[in-house]
Amino acid sequence: MLVGKELLDKARSLSNRPEDEIARGCGYVGPSGRVLRKSFYRALVEAKGYKLRTTNRPGTRSARGRQAEFRTRVHGNGNLLIGHAYTKKLGLEPGQEFRIDIRKESGAIFLMPIESKS
Repeated sequence: MLVGKELLDKARSLSNRPEDEIARGCGYVGPSGRVLRKSFYRALVEAKGYKLRTTNRPGTRSARGRQAEFRTRVHGNGNLLIGHAYTKKLGLEPGQEFRIDIRKESGAIFLMPIESKS
């Protein structure tokens, strides 16, 4: 990822292209191939000489991105989504099967792994 004068020079040379193409040309692409617009714009502003504060205001995300809160809610369609952050933390793999055990009196839901017959 280019910064400073190199970033400004490269961005100027690509100025007739779409914004995403300029960001890509300056190296602002994540591991998945997604354009890192916020990082690109922040670097451009800093390259122009403006110092940006890195502290987060209340209600904004941290510099580390979204963090697992270990909270969820029932969706309008009745589904209850656990999410990737939680299955990853538990080391769960696609295709694993579970028996759902419900304790109505406490409102607890337990996922009991079903051993595969290999």
